[in-house]
Amino acid sequence: MKLGIPRERREGERRVAATPDTVKQLAGMGLEVLVEAGAGEAAGHPDLDYRQAGAAIVPQLDPRAIDVLAHVRPLDPNMAAALPRGAVTVGLASPSSELPTVQALADAGVTSFALELVPRISRAQSMDALSSQALVAGYRCVLEAAIRLPRFFPLYMTAAGTVPPARVLVLGAGVAGLQAIGTAKRLGARVFANDIRPASADEVASMGGTFIRLDLETAEAAGGYARQLSSDAGTRQRQLLAPHVAQADVLITTAAVPGRPAPLLVTREMVQGMRTGSVVVDLAAESGGNVEGSVPGQDIPIPTADGTGTVTLVGLKDPASAMASDASRLYAKNVANLLSLLVRDSALTPNFDDEVVAGACLTHDGAVRHQPTAALLAERAAATAREGAL
Repeated sequence: MKLGIPRERREGERRVAATPDTVKQLAGMGLEVLVEAGAGEAAGHPDLDYRQAGAAIVPQLDPRAIDVLAHVRPLDPNMAAALPRGAVTVGLASPSSELPTVQALADAGVTSFALELVPRISRAQSMDALSSQALVAGYRCVLEAAIRLPRFFPLYMTAAGTVPPARVLVLGAGVAGLQAIGTAKRLGARVFANDIRPASADEVASMGGTFIRLDLETAEAAGGYARQLSSDAGTRQRQLLAPHVAQADVLITTAAVPGRPAPLLVTREMVQGMRTGSVVVDLAAESGGNVEGSVPGQDIPIPTADGTGTVTLVGLKDPASAMASDASRLYAKNVANLLSLLVRDSALTPNFDDEVVAGACLTHDGAVRHQPTAALLAERAAATAREGAL
Protein backbone atom coordinates (compact mmCIF):
# COMPACT_ATOMS: atom_id res chain seq x y z
CA MET A 1 0.00 0.00 0.00
CA LYS A 2 1.22 3.46 -0.88
CA LEU A 3 1.06 6.27 1.66
CA GLY A 4 1.44 9.79 0.29
CA ILE A 5 2.85 12.77 2.21
CA PRO A 6 2.12 16.02 0.33
CA ARG A 7 3.86 19.34 0.50
CA GLU A 8 1.38 21.58 2.30
CA ARG A 9 0.21 24.38 0.03
CA ARG A 10 -1.79 26.67 2.30
CA GLU A 11 -0.06 30.00 2.77
CA GLY A 12 2.00 30.09 5.97
CA GLU A 13 1.82 26.34 6.63
CA ARG A 14 5.27 24.94 7.33
CA ARG A 15 4.41 21.66 9.05
CA VAL A 16 4.52 18.21 7.48
CA ALA A 17 2.49 15.08 8.22
CA ALA A 18 5.47 12.71 8.50
CA THR A 19 9.05 13.04 9.68
CA PRO A 20 11.97 10.71 8.90
CA ASP A 21 11.40 9.08 12.29
CA THR A 22 7.74 8.29 11.58
CA VAL A 23 8.60 7.12 8.06
CA LYS A 24 10.43 4.23 9.73
CA GLN A 25 7.36 3.54 11.90
CA LEU A 26 5.06 3.64 8.87
CA ALA A 27 7.35 1.39 6.83
CA GLY A 28 7.26 -1.07 9.71
CA MET A 29 3.49 -1.33 9.18
CA GLY A 30 4.13 -2.43 5.59
CA LEU A 31 3.37 0.94 3.99
CA GLU A 32 5.36 2.28 1.04
CA VAL A 33 5.88 5.95 1.89
CA LEU A 34 5.94 8.50 -0.95
CA VAL A 35 7.03 12.01 0.05
CA GLU A 36 6.48 14.94 -2.27
CA ALA A 37 9.73 16.78 -2.94
CA GLY A 38 10.28 19.60 -0.45
CA ALA A 39 7.45 18.52 1.84
CA GLY A 40 9.56 18.65 4.99
CA GLU A 41 12.05 21.40 4.19
CA ALA A 42 10.28 24.17 6.14
CA ALA A 43 10.15 21.86 9.17
CA GLY A 44 13.87 21.10 8.98
CA HIS A 45 13.61 17.75 7.17
CA PRO A 46 15.32 17.74 3.74
CA ASP A 47 14.47 15.13 1.12
CA LEU A 48 17.75 13.29 1.78
CA ASP A 49 16.67 12.53 5.35
CA TYR A 50 13.44 10.97 4.09
CA ARG A 51 15.34 8.85 1.57
CA GLN A 52 17.69 7.61 4.26
CA ALA A 53 14.67 6.69 6.38
CA GLY A 54 13.29 4.55 3.56
CA ALA A 55 10.82 6.88 1.81
CA ALA A 56 10.65 7.51 -1.93
CA ILE A 57 10.77 11.15 -3.04
CA VAL A 58 8.41 12.04 -5.89
CA PRO A 59 8.44 15.38 -7.79
CA GLN A 60 4.69 15.74 -7.40
CA LEU A 61 2.27 13.54 -5.49
CA ASP A 62 -0.41 11.99 -7.71
CA PRO A 63 -3.52 11.48 -5.55
CA ARG A 64 -4.84 8.87 -7.99
CA ALA A 65 -1.85 6.61 -7.35
CA ILE A 66 -1.98 6.35 -3.55
CA ASP A 67 -3.99 4.33 -1.06
CA VAL A 68 -3.50 6.56 1.98
CA LEU A 69 -2.96 10.32 2.21
CA ALA A 70 -1.65 11.90 5.42
CA HIS A 71 -1.93 15.68 5.56
CA VAL A 72 -1.80 18.64 7.97
CA ARG A 73 -4.26 21.26 6.73
CA PRO A 74 -7.72 20.33 5.39
CA LEU A 75 -7.67 19.15 1.79
CA ASP A 76 -9.16 21.28 -0.94
CA PRO A 77 -12.20 19.80 -2.74
CA ASN A 78 -10.24 19.15 -5.95
CA MET A 79 -7.64 17.04 -4.14
CA ALA A 80 -10.39 15.16 -2.30
CA ALA A 81 -12.28 14.45 -5.53
CA ALA A 82 -9.10 13.14 -7.23
CA LEU A 83 -8.51 10.39 -4.67
CA PRO A 84 -9.46 6.86 -5.75
CA ARG A 85 -12.56 5.28 -4.28
CA GLY A 86 -11.67 3.41 -1.10
CA ALA A 87 -8.64 5.59 -0.36
CA VAL A 88 -8.03 6.68 3.24
CA THR A 89 -7.06 10.13 4.47
CA VAL A 90 -5.75 11.11 7.91
CA GLY A 91 -5.30 14.71 8.98
CA LEU A 92 -6.90 17.86 10.31
CA ALA A 93 -10.20 18.40 8.50
CA SER A 94 -12.00 21.34 10.18
CA PRO A 95 -15.27 19.69 9.08
CA SER A 96 -17.65 22.45 10.18
CA SER A 97 -15.83 25.07 8.09
CA GLU A 98 -14.75 22.86 5.16
CA LEU A 99 -18.11 21.47 4.06
CA PRO A 100 -17.31 21.41 0.31
CA THR A 101 -14.29 19.20 1.01
CA VAL A 102 -16.31 16.91 3.27
CA GLN A 103 -18.92 16.51 0.53
CA ALA A 104 -16.19 15.84 -2.04
CA LEU A 105 -14.67 13.14 0.18
CA ALA A 106 -18.04 11.46 0.61
CA ASP A 107 -18.88 11.69 -3.10
CA ALA A 108 -15.50 10.17 -4.00
CA GLY A 109 -16.06 7.23 -1.64
CA VAL A 110 -13.03 8.16 0.46
CA THR A 111 -12.71 7.02 4.06
CA SER A 112 -11.44 10.09 5.89
CA PHE A 113 -10.29 10.40 9.48
CA ALA A 114 -10.29 13.84 11.10
CA LEU A 115 -7.82 14.22 13.93
CA GLU A 116 -10.10 16.82 15.55
CA LEU A 117 -12.63 14.04 16.10
CA VAL A 118 -10.32 11.65 17.97
CA PRO A 119 -12.14 10.84 21.24
CA ARG A 120 -10.66 12.37 24.38
CA ILE A 121 -9.96 9.12 26.18
CA SER A 122 -6.75 7.85 27.72
CA ARG A 123 -6.10 5.28 25.00
CA ALA A 124 -6.26 7.96 22.31
CA GLN A 125 -3.96 10.54 23.89
CA SER A 126 -1.08 9.63 21.59
CA MET A 127 -3.31 10.49 18.61
CA ASP A 128 -4.67 13.78 19.97
CA ALA A 129 -3.36 16.35 17.49
CA LEU A 130 -5.45 19.16 18.95
CA SER A 131 -3.59 18.78 22.23
CA SER A 132 -0.14 18.38 20.69
CA GLN A 133 -0.54 21.47 18.51
CA ALA A 134 -2.12 23.49 21.32
CA LEU A 135 0.96 22.71 23.41
CA VAL A 136 3.14 24.35 20.75
CA ALA A 137 0.77 27.29 20.31
CA GLY A 138 0.55 27.99 24.05
CA TYR A 139 4.32 28.16 24.30
CA ARG A 140 4.62 30.36 21.23
CA CYS A 141 2.06 32.92 22.35
CA VAL A 142 4.08 33.72 25.51
CA LEU A 143 7.22 34.27 23.44
CA GLU A 144 5.29 36.58 21.12
CA ALA A 145 4.14 38.59 24.13
CA ALA A 146 7.59 38.69 25.72
CA ILE A 147 9.32 40.16 22.67
CA ARG A 148 6.70 42.92 22.39
CA LEU A 149 6.45 43.86 26.07
CA PRO A 150 8.78 46.81 26.77
CA ARG A 151 9.88 45.39 30.11
CA PHE A 152 11.20 42.21 31.76
CA PHE A 153 9.05 39.23 32.68
CA PRO A 154 11.11 38.24 35.79
CA LEU A 155 11.91 40.08 39.01
CA TYR A 156 15.38 41.64 39.07
CA MET A 157 17.03 43.05 42.19
CA THR A 158 20.00 45.18 41.13
CA ALA A 159 22.27 47.85 42.55
CA ALA A 160 20.33 50.34 40.44
CA GLY A 161 17.01 49.29 41.95
CA THR A 162 14.41 46.56 41.86
CA VAL A 163 12.52 45.64 38.69
CA PRO A 164 9.18 44.05 39.62
CA PRO A 165 7.98 41.00 37.69
CA ALA A 166 5.44 41.35 34.91
CA ARG A 167 1.86 40.39 35.67
CA VAL A 168 0.45 37.92 33.12
CA LEU A 169 -3.22 36.98 32.87
CA VAL A 170 -4.21 33.87 30.88
CA LEU A 171 -7.85 33.31 29.95
CA GLY A 172 -8.64 29.70 29.15
CA ALA A 173 -6.88 26.81 30.85
CA GLY A 174 -6.97 24.07 28.28
CA VAL A 175 -3.76 22.58 26.91
CA ALA A 176 -2.68 25.86 25.27
CA GLY A 177 -3.57 27.93 28.31
CA LEU A 178 -1.76 25.65 30.73
CA GLN A 179 1.33 25.68 28.53
CA ALA A 180 1.15 29.48 28.40
CA ILE A 181 0.91 29.60 32.20
CA GLY A 182 3.89 27.29 32.62
CA THR A 183 6.00 29.16 30.06
CA ALA A 184 5.24 32.59 31.53
CA LYS A 185 6.01 31.25 34.99
CA ARG A 186 9.36 29.85 33.83
CA LEU A 187 10.17 33.27 32.41
CA GLY A 188 9.63 34.69 35.90
CA ALA A 189 6.27 36.44 35.58
CA ARG A 190 3.50 36.47 38.17
CA VAL A 191 0.78 34.48 36.44
CA PHE A 192 -2.97 34.55 36.99
CA ALA A 193 -5.59 32.58 35.08
CA ASN A 194 -9.29 31.99 34.70
CA ASP A 195 -11.41 29.31 33.05
CA ILE A 196 -15.14 28.62 33.16
CA ARG A 197 -14.50 24.96 34.02
CA PRO A 198 -14.15 24.52 37.82
CA ALA A 199 -11.72 21.59 37.49
CA SER A 200 -9.19 23.95 35.94
CA ALA A 201 -8.30 25.54 39.29
CA ASP A 202 -6.08 22.64 40.36
CA GLU A 203 -4.48 22.43 36.91
CA VAL A 204 -3.64 26.14 36.97
CA ALA A 205 -2.09 25.77 40.43
CA SER A 206 -0.04 22.79 39.26
CA MET A 207 1.56 25.01 36.60
CA GLY A 208 2.42 27.71 39.13
CA GLY A 209 -0.45 30.08 38.36
CA THR A 210 -3.03 31.68 40.65
CA PHE A 211 -6.62 30.85 39.72
CA ILE A 212 -9.08 33.75 39.58
CA ARG A 213 -12.52 32.64 40.74
CA LEU A 214 -15.51 34.47 39.31
CA ASP A 215 -19.11 34.28 40.46
CA LEU A 216 -20.33 32.55 37.31
CA GLU A 217 -22.16 29.43 36.22
CA THR A 218 -19.86 26.54 35.40
CA ALA A 219 -19.64 25.53 31.76
CA GLU A 220 -18.05 22.16 31.10
CA ALA A 221 -19.14 19.91 28.24
CA ALA A 222 -18.46 16.25 27.51
CA GLY A 223 -14.81 15.28 27.16
CA GLY A 224 -13.56 18.09 29.39
CA TYR A 225 -14.17 20.81 26.80
CA ALA A 226 -15.69 24.18 27.65
CA ARG A 227 -19.19 24.95 26.40
CA GLN A 228 -20.56 28.27 25.25
CA LEU A 229 -21.89 30.55 27.99
CA SER A 230 -25.31 32.15 27.63
CA SER A 231 -25.40 35.75 26.41
CA ASP A 232 -26.14 37.13 29.87
CA ALA A 233 -23.44 34.98 31.48
CA GLY A 234 -20.94 36.11 28.85
CA THR A 235 -21.67 39.76 29.64
CA ARG A 236 -21.32 39.07 33.36
CA GLN A 237 -18.03 37.26 32.74
CA ARG A 238 -16.57 40.27 30.92
CA GLN A 239 -17.68 42.60 33.70
CA LEU A 240 -15.98 40.45 36.33
CA LEU A 241 -12.82 40.06 34.27
CA ALA A 242 -12.42 43.76 33.50
CA PRO A 243 -10.51 44.76 36.67
CA HIS A 244 -8.16 41.78 36.32
CA VAL A 245 -7.47 42.68 32.68
CA ALA A 246 -6.72 46.29 33.68
CA GLN A 247 -4.06 45.11 36.16
CA ALA A 248 -2.25 42.87 33.66
CA ASP A 249 0.91 43.76 31.76
CA VAL A 250 0.26 40.84 29.42
CA LEU A 251 -3.09 39.28 28.56
CA ILE A 252 -3.18 35.95 26.72
CA THR A 253 -6.50 34.50 25.58
CA THR A 254 -6.77 30.84 24.55
CA ALA A 255 -10.47 30.00 24.96
CA ALA A 256 -12.14 27.86 22.32
CA VAL A 257 -15.34 25.86 22.01
CA PRO A 258 -15.07 22.95 19.53
CA GLY A 259 -17.18 23.44 16.41
CA ARG A 260 -18.10 27.04 17.25
CA PRO A 261 -16.58 30.50 16.84
CA ALA A 262 -14.29 31.50 19.70
CA PRO A 263 -16.16 33.19 22.57
CA LEU A 264 -15.72 36.94 23.03
CA LEU A 265 -13.99 37.39 26.39
CA VAL A 266 -12.45 40.85 26.12
CA THR A 267 -13.97 43.99 24.62
CA ARG A 268 -12.06 46.91 23.11
CA GLU A 269 -13.04 48.97 26.14
CA MET A 270 -11.39 46.41 28.44
CA VAL A 271 -8.19 46.57 26.38
CA GLN A 272 -8.23 50.36 26.53
CA GLY A 273 -8.32 50.11 30.31
CA MET A 274 -4.85 48.48 30.38
CA ARG A 275 -1.63 50.40 30.98
CA THR A 276 0.43 51.90 28.17
CA GLY A 277 2.83 49.35 26.68
CA SER A 278 0.75 46.34 27.72
CA VAL A 279 0.41 43.44 25.28
CA VAL A 280 -2.63 41.33 24.42
CA VAL A 281 -2.13 38.05 22.50
CA ASP A 282 -5.27 36.45 21.07
CA LEU A 283 -4.53 32.82 20.32
CA ALA A 284 -8.08 32.35 19.01
CA ALA A 285 -7.86 35.11 16.38
CA GLU A 286 -8.21 32.67 13.48
CA SER A 287 -11.49 31.25 14.82
CA GLY A 288 -13.23 34.56 15.46
CA GLY A 289 -11.13 35.87 18.32
CA ASN A 290 -11.49 36.12 22.10
CA VAL A 291 -10.62 39.82 21.90
CA GLU A 292 -12.75 42.34 20.07
CA GLY A 293 -10.94 43.69 17.02
CA SER A 294 -8.15 41.12 16.80
CA VAL A 295 -7.05 40.25 13.25
CA PRO A 296 -5.07 37.07 12.46
CA GLY A 297 -1.47 37.90 11.63
CA GLN A 298 -1.65 41.56 12.61
CA ASP A 299 -0.45 43.74 15.50
CA ILE A 300 -2.97 46.49 16.17
CA PRO A 301 -2.22 49.47 18.45
CA ILE A 302 -5.20 50.23 20.70
CA PRO A 303 -5.21 53.71 22.32
CA THR A 304 -5.47 53.60 26.11
CA ALA A 305 -8.45 55.24 27.77
CA ASP A 306 -6.24 57.79 29.52
CA GLY A 307 -4.66 58.86 26.23
CA THR A 308 -1.09 58.18 27.38
CA GLY A 309 -0.20 55.61 24.73
CA THR A 310 -1.27 52.31 23.24
CA VAL A 311 -1.78 48.62 24.01
CA THR A 312 -0.53 46.15 21.37
CA LEU A 313 -3.21 43.67 20.30
CA VAL A 314 -1.62 40.64 18.61
CA GLY A 315 -3.82 38.35 16.56
CA LEU A 316 -1.85 35.12 16.25
CA LYS A 317 -1.90 33.23 12.96
CA ASP A 318 -0.49 29.73 12.47
CA PRO A 319 1.24 29.69 15.89
CA ALA A 320 2.02 25.97 15.75
CA SER A 321 3.29 26.28 12.18
CA ALA A 322 5.67 29.01 13.35
CA MET A 323 7.49 26.29 15.32
CA ALA A 324 7.31 23.80 12.48
CA SER A 325 10.06 21.43 13.58
CA ASP A 326 8.66 20.35 16.95
CA ALA A 327 5.05 20.85 15.86
CA SER A 328 5.67 18.41 13.00
CA ARG A 329 7.50 16.01 15.30
CA LEU A 330 4.42 15.76 17.53
CA TYR A 331 1.83 15.89 14.74
CA ALA A 332 3.54 13.19 12.68
CA LYS A 333 3.48 10.86 15.70
CA ASN A 334 -0.25 11.55 16.14
CA VAL A 335 -0.80 10.55 12.50
CA ALA A 336 1.36 7.43 12.70
CA ASN A 337 -0.27 6.30 15.94
CA LEU A 338 -3.76 6.58 14.45
CA LEU A 339 -2.65 4.72 11.32
CA SER A 340 -1.36 1.93 13.54
CA LEU A 341 -5.00 1.26 14.46
CA LEU A 342 -6.08 1.17 10.82
CA VAL A 343 -3.40 -1.09 9.31
CA ARG A 344 -3.24 -4.81 10.01
CA ASP A 345 -0.93 -7.22 8.17
CA SER A 346 0.02 -4.48 5.68
CA ALA A 347 -3.63 -3.91 4.77
CA LEU A 348 -6.05 -1.12 5.60
CA THR A 349 -8.73 -2.71 7.77
CA PRO A 350 -10.44 -0.03 9.90
CA ASN A 351 -12.34 -1.65 12.73
CA PHE A 352 -15.39 0.52 13.31
CA ASP A 353 -16.16 -1.37 16.50
CA ASP A 354 -13.15 0.44 17.96
CA GLU A 355 -14.41 3.66 19.56
CA VAL A 356 -11.29 5.58 18.51
CA VAL A 357 -11.59 4.52 14.87
CA ALA A 358 -15.34 5.12 14.77
CA GLY A 359 -15.10 8.44 16.59
CA ALA A 360 -12.40 9.83 14.31
CA CYS A 361 -14.08 8.75 11.06
CA LEU A 362 -15.56 11.64 9.09
CA THR A 363 -16.63 9.93 5.86
CA HIS A 364 -16.87 6.29 4.77
CA ASP A 365 -18.43 4.40 1.88
CA GLY A 366 -20.07 7.50 0.42
CA ALA A 367 -21.61 8.72 3.67
CA VAL A 368 -20.72 11.41 6.20
CA ARG A 369 -20.45 9.48 9.46
CA HIS A 370 -19.93 12.47 11.75
CA GLN A 371 -23.51 13.45 12.54
CA PRO A 372 -23.00 17.16 13.38
CA THR A 373 -21.22 17.64 10.04
CA ALA A 374 -23.89 15.63 8.22
CA ALA A 375 -26.53 17.91 9.73
CA LEU A 376 -24.65 21.01 8.56
CA LEU A 377 -24.43 19.60 5.04
CA ALA A 378 -28.16 18.85 5.07
CA GLU A 379 -28.90 22.43 6.15
CA ARG A 380 -26.63 23.73 3.39
CA ALA A 381 -28.35 21.57 0.77
CA ALA A 382 -31.78 22.69 1.97
CA ALA A 383 -30.76 26.36 1.81
CA THR A 384 -29.42 25.88 -1.72
CA ALA A 385 -32.68 24.20 -2.75
CA ARG A 386 -34.73 27.08 -1.32
CA GLU A 387 -32.61 29.62 -3.20
CA GLY A 388 -33.06 27.64 -6.42
CA ALA A 389 -36.83 27.60 -5.97
CA LEU A 390 -37.04 31.39 -5.69
